[in-house]
Amino acid sequence: MFVGTCEFDLLLGDVRSLKQKRSVVRPLVADLRKRFEVSVAEAGHRELHRRTLIGVAVVAADGDHVRDVLDECERLVAGRPEIELLSARRRLFGPED
Repeated sequence: MFVGTCEFDLLLGDVRSLKQKRSVVRPLVADLRKRFEVSVAEAGHRELHRRTLIGVAVVAADGDHVRDVLDECERLVAGRPEIELLSARRRLFGPED
């Protein structure tokens, strides 16, 4: 069994309040969860209006599948016009870990 995690550090567009931030982050989290059947949550920068850290985790029997799913998640996040992807940090854990 393989476990993959990714942290997306994001800069949000024209967001001036935590309420506006939620209106951007919630649909993104829901879309990732629905499309890719991954665990996902806002994991950091919660007190900042224009920044957020989204954590994604996926478990599969095949390491290549885990990488493919994380690649697709990153493409979805990077493709959002209202979001700038500042960084993506990944970890992959396999049977030996």
